[in-house]
Amino acid sequence: MGHRIGERIMLREYRREDLEEMRKWVNDGSVTHYLSHVFLPAQTLPMTESFLERVLSGQNLDYNFVIADRQTGAYIGQVDLFGLNTIDRCAELGIVIGNPQWHGQGIGAEAITLMLDFAFRHANLQRIELWVDADNAAAIRCYEKAGFVHEGCRRKCHFAHGKYVDLNLMGALRDEWCAAHPAF
Repeated sequence: MGHRIGERIMLREYRREDLEEMRKWVNDGSVTHYLSHVFLPAQTLPMTESFLERVLSGQNLDYNFVIADRQTGAYIGQVDLFGLNTIDRCAELGIVIGNPQWHGQGIGAEAITLMLDFAFRHANLQRIELWVDADNAAAIRCYEKAGFVHEGCRRKCHFAHGKYVDLNLMGALRDEWCAAHPAF
């Protein structure tokens, strides 16, 4: 898949040495607070190793990238396209900035923009979608900045943070995104 190079970051392949950095955030509630229920039970070392092994061995059919510092290649987080539908040419996006020192600095929007460029111009996908907790204003701003638009809401369908919350559906379409990013 190759590296995708941005201004401050790059998207690169996973490496075995990323395990240590992944382990730093998978059980950190300040990082996983808005992530899927996958992170509700404590993430054991074998669980993280299993994910990493699937990606490294090519058994994972998703598009998986590490978000890394452009200069050093150091792990910052990860961005993935999963649930790939090859007939409809669509997938779902997931992202986490695992290193809290990078939160609030626009790294997420830059990583998503690089991933959308890959999805639409290299993987030949038509649509990328995601579900976001309606209370997660920072993530919604990040997704909008990267080119996603609000498409709908599943009301009180997700139990998180001790209550039922709405999930917003956001989507990005190839023709709209490419028209807005002609020289990217």
